[in-house]
Amino acid sequence: MIYNGSSYNENWKISKLAELGTFARGVSKHRPRNDPKLFENGKYPLVQTGDVKEATLYLSKHEQEYGDFGLKQSKLWNTGTLCITIAANIAETAILAYPMCFPDSIVGFSAYPEKSSEEFMYYIFEYIKKSIQNAATGSIQDNINLEYLMSLDFKIPEKKYQDMIVLILSSIDRKILINNAINDNLEQQAKLLYDYWFTQFDFPDENGEPYRSSGGKMVWNEQLKRTIPDGWTTNPLSDIFTFKSGYSFSSDLYEVSGKYKLLTIKNVQNNGINLNVDNYINVLPDNVPDYCLLKAQDILMSLTGNVGRVGIMYADNCLLNQRVALAEPVNINQRVFVYFLLKSDIIHKQYEMIANGSSQQNLSPIEAEKVIIAYNPEVATKFSTLCNEYLNTIVSNLAENQELINIRDWLLPILMNGQATISD
Repeated sequence: MIYNGSSYNENWKISKLAELGTFARGVSKHRPRNDPKLFENGKYPLVQTGDVKEATLYLSKHEQEYGDFGLKQSKLWNTGTLCITIAANIAETAILAYPMCFPDSIVGFSAYPEKSSEEFMYYIFEYIKKSIQNAATGSIQDNINLEYLMSLDFKIPEKKYQDMIVLILSSIDRKILINNAINDNLEQQAKLLYDYWFTQFDFPDENGEPYRSSGGKMVWNEQLKRTIPDGWTTNPLSDIFTFKSGYSFSSDLYEVSGKYKLLTIKNVQNNGINLNVDNYINVLPDNVPDYCLLKAQDILMSLTGNVGRVGIMYADNCLLNQRVALAEPVNINQRVFVYFLLKSDIIHKQYEMIANGSSQQNLSPIEAEKVIIAYNPEVATKFSTLCNEYLNTIVSNLAENQELINIRDWLLPILMNGQATISD
């Protein structure tokens, strides 16, 4: 690939989307609230607009609702279909990893193979997404209609160059997907081990056997209203880690680009931190606590809205804004334990119970630290040592993904506006 600053192909032509493939629109009855019976014992996942927004290249997220297709086969979209949202989260796109069904807020597109491909159109939409979103209008929520989509025109190269562009960009996206799959697998392994040790209490005893299953002594604990291993104590979470709330940065400091990325609750994901931020800060106020300048492997949790989302940092030069908390281990050797403790179902459910708010949930760090758990520092440290390499790999993959995203986002406009020559 050679950058030359000008269009490299005389065969780039303007084509309307309707000339490049066929459309299918989801149906309004594909909504559980409209007809719950459609989703009893169903076979195919139902995808909503929010699921498409969270997807990358291939949508493979299973939902709880499944369509029971006594309906016509045309209501089911096949593997490889490009889905495009036309309401709420406008112009989000993904390609299906397996057959799914859709509501009428999503449109399916299948390319004419001699003219284009679903993968190329996926990248076209990534390129023009912002302009479509800016053009969207709606009295209650933003929306676009099918006619608008069909009338969109694009300047695109001939098919062989489209395929070469897809090859370059998709190779990056596939590596990101592989890293995500590795991380999901590592997270699941560590979570299962955490539950095995700290919920079922089958941690290794002195003989390396599972404690409870091997007849380890269990005693009733009145605080927790359950039996726990003999010798374990009941401790508030404040004995294990402390929550440190983010700083309330003044909007006067916000910049559209700059030295520090400002992280808010929307950047906290359950498997890492999304570094696509809205605001930057160039100059730090004098009274910003040192811990607000985040570093790799810092553990963050959301305190507002969807409380209890836990993410791990993998980059520097990021700032902790208000309504996000840093979980700082009392014993640094228990960092991995703290991470999976906060991600455990038991803690998440307790945090949801104590969160309150008139318009949205709010979790007080002080109240969150009062939650009592059964605790053994030696077992917690052993768990951290055993799973430390898991977390190191997760953080490393997240950092690599961010580099890949930066490269892809730099390449996308260059390739889509013909500023780069691709050699055969």
